[in-house]
Amino acid sequence: MARKIKSYGEAELIEMFNLTRLAGNDAHPLMSEWTNVTAHLNAGEQYMFDLITKDLLNQIVGWNEEMLKMNFIAFVLKLGHIEETKYYKTYYESIVEAEVESYYLKVKTDMMVAKGILEVPKTPYFYFQEYKKVKDPKGDVTAQLLEALLIAQTKNKNDKPIYGCTVNGKYWEFFILKDKTYYISQAYDCTQKQDLMQIIAILRKFKQILDAQLMN
Repeated sequence: MARKIKSYGEAELIEMFNLTRLAGNDAHPLMSEWTNVTAHLNAGEQYMFDLITKDLLNQIVGWNEEMLKMNFIAFVLKLGHIEETKYYKTYYESIVEAEVESYYLKVKTDMMVAKGILEVPKTPYFYFQEYKKVKDPKGDVTAQLLEALLIAQTKNKNDKPIYGCTVNGKYWEFFILKDKTYYISQAYDCTQKQDLMQIIAILRKFKQILDAQLMN
């Protein structure tokens, strides 16, 4: 018999797993290392940047989830150098599940970076969750990401941090789960070019962290 899947809220997950929630770019040295960065664009990247930000403030209001992904998020990930290598791949619309401290968790991820075999992810390093609405009747994006981070922590069986990102409409936040504490960055408004450049820089920094620290 298939297990019944329950959608949890963020507060429920905190209580279930005795988690601590800390916010701010300086909440932990790991978050400071990740977010206190800058990026520079070459000529081709600048062209793409200008293209996707043209009239973005007016366009993003009318986009549904698929339009947001195809018209904007996909290009931001490309500018952020989130790409496949021979060591890890990007997976989209994947289901992840695990029993975490006697609770069965299962969630559909919009995107993940993971070591895997063909279409099967094995060791997740980064999750990306996106909602057009800040809250949804089926759950909220922060809770879904937190579930995915807890699942990865259980499946990876090591003490390395798990990284993630949520998009609520125009707002991007970055997450780190380390032991029983999760850290949330400040929110970045992607319709503001300065914030968008910071988002790109943070994504690029994750690639460096992944290659230098998480793959060992």
